[in-house]
Amino acid sequence: MSSRNTLIASISGIRGIFGSGLSPEILVKYASAFAQWCVESGGGGRTVVVGRDARVTGDICSRIVTGTLASAGLDVVDAGLATTPTVEMAVIKEEAVGGIVFSASHNPAEWNALKLLNRKGEFLSPEEGARVLDLAEAGTDPTVGYQSVGGIVRRDFLDHHIEAILSLPFIEPGVIGDRGFRVVVDGVNSVGGVAVPALLNRLGIVDVTCVNCEPTGIFAHPAEPLPENLAGTLDVVREVGADIGIVVDPDADRLALIEPGGRYMSEELTQVLAADFMWRFRNGPFATNLSSSRAIEDVAARYGQEVYRSAVGEINVVRRMQEVGAVLGGEGNGGVILPDLHYGRDALVGVAMVLQHLAGEQISLSEVRESLPAYHIIKRKIEIGSADPGALLRTMAERYESERVDLTDGVKIDFDEGWVHMRRSNTEPIMRIYAEAGGLEEAEGLAARFVAELGSLALNG
Repeated sequence: MSSRNTLIASISGIRGIFGSGLSPEILVKYASAFAQWCVESGGGGRTVVVGRDARVTGDICSRIVTGTLASAGLDVVDAGLATTPTVEMAVIKEEAVGGIVFSASHNPAEWNALKLLNRKGEFLSPEEGARVLDLAEAGTDPTVGYQSVGGIVRRDFLDHHIEAILSLPFIEPGVIGDRGFRVVVDGVNSVGGVAVPALLNRLGIVDVTCVNCEPTGIFAHPAEPLPENLAGTLDVVREVGADIGIVVDPDADRLALIEPGGRYMSEELTQVLAADFMWRFRNGPFATNLSSSRAIEDVAARYGQEVYRSAVGEINVVRRMQEVGAVLGGEGNGGVILPDLHYGRDALVGVAMVLQHLAGEQISLSEVRESLPAYHIIKRKIEIGSADPGALLRTMAERYESERVDLTDGVKIDFDEGWVHMRRSNTEPIMRIYAEAGGLEEAEGLAARFVAELGSLALNG
């Protein structure tokens, strides 16, 4: 294993390669800080929920951290293998003071991370996250005496999560089951491979083909649910004649869909499809981040609804949703956030909403996609070496100050024909460049142009 320190400690969580930055010592350091924060902010609450995806290091990380939390006098409810949205709902159910999810999301299998939740089952706000980081750097030690150590119990919350989805007024399992869907599920060898088939079963769907659903933590393909990573799954959808393919990331908070015949439907359209469904039942605004497709504004216009934008990051979208009273929100990475359930991206509720839409309208996924606005979005990332990302972005903003520029999160430039968004990643030591236009060539050209400009600035200062 490389000796390179990969640890990224930010308000988005603690992330790194196990053995090359993420170590038992680091786990104890940040778990102790989180425990102290829980004690400070808990109002007397002493329960913390812990869950994990199927990464090989998940069990050992969980054991280290649950022990640390208990040594600080906190009672731990260990949810075991659980999706991130399931843990978020468990925090609410248990009336816990906080929660921890072990998952590095779309990062490769050698990575792991601590995602930290507050008592509402939401990711920590920037202020809350900053306090935890301060406590970690201060070397806080919340260890209590032997008379006061906390307990550790195991509970499974998947049934609770599924029951809550089935109880939503606009989800009708009978209607979905009667449609007779043939479904392929790719769980990328993690918790979604268990949770999604269980949900489908409860929705009355019996014809389910599972691909990479064994939760081994050895991912059969790169974990991000993008078309270049899913060639085998696309083939299976075509070979079995499936009506829909369902693909999730390792912690099942992102949902991508595959049309009949094995055509990938952009994960940018997952939240758009969910909104198109939701606005048939309920009026109200939608919130999403700056890097998501313009398609959501086009669909909102059909229903006379408003769309609000936030900085990238789930908690930023959630805060915007709460500010404007959004009935739904999401992110263009396949995230759907339904406040009726909880304020977090949730692939399971996304699956239920999509299937209900198809069943209720008696249409195919391909027909739905054809009814949605057609845009092409290109997502690139570049390493910038020792260059100052802030300085690079300031220079780009100055270059394009005559255009419509949004500085909420990095630099977003809106042109008539499309847009480009440049920002420093929250989870990797890179710069992200997203570009969208009505045509594929135009989007690729826009992305290439700004990759080249940023690369030149980084190289030449």
